[in-house]
Amino acid sequence: MSSTSTTTTTFTRTHAKQLASKVVTDLYQCSIHYERPSANDLEDYQTELIEMLANGYVAVYEFGFKKSDKRMLSWRYTIGPDGGLHGDSDAGNVYAKAALVGATYFNFMSYSQKWWDLTDSQRTTFKKSLPFQRSSGSLPGDGDGYWQVDHGYSAGGVRVERETFRPL
Repeated sequence: MSSTSTTTTTFTRTHAKQLASKVVTDLYQCSIHYERPSANDLEDYQTELIEMLANGYVAVYEFGFKKSDKRMLSWRYTIGPDGGLHGDSDAGNVYAKAALVGATYFNFMSYSQKWWDLTDSQRTTFKKSLPFQRSSGSLPGDGDGYWQVDHGYSAGGVRVERETFRPL
C-alpha cells in the first residue's frame, strides 16, 4: 500500500510583509551604519516593497552605494520560488566597515514578467498607489570587490536570496 499527498502554498500579503520586513531590517541597518537611506524613507520603501511582492511584480531589489557608476557596497535580493533547500536566516548583519567617501546611495528595482504582462495603463494606475515614483535607470557595474551569497528568506513558497557586494 502507498499513499501520496500534495501540498500547495499560496503567497499572501502576510508573506509579502514578512519578506519585506527582512529587507527593510537591512535598509535600517544600512541607515544606521552609513546614514543612508534616511530614516524617513524606510517606511515608504517598506510600503512599496510589500505591494510589489504581494502582487508578484518584483524580480530583483538592490540598494547600496556607488562611485563613478561602480558599486562600492551593495545588497541584492533575488525573488523566486522557494526550492526548500535552505532555512531562513535572520535579517540584518549587514557589512558595516566600508569606506564610502564620495559615494552616493542608490535603490533599484527590477520588475518581474508579471509586471511587464500588465498593460501600460495598469502599470501606471498601480504606480500611482505607491508612496513614491521610481524613475528609469540602470544599475552600476561592479567596482573593486566581490559578491557573496549570505542570507536567504522564504515565506509562502517564495524565496528571497540576499547577496552582498563587498569591497576588497
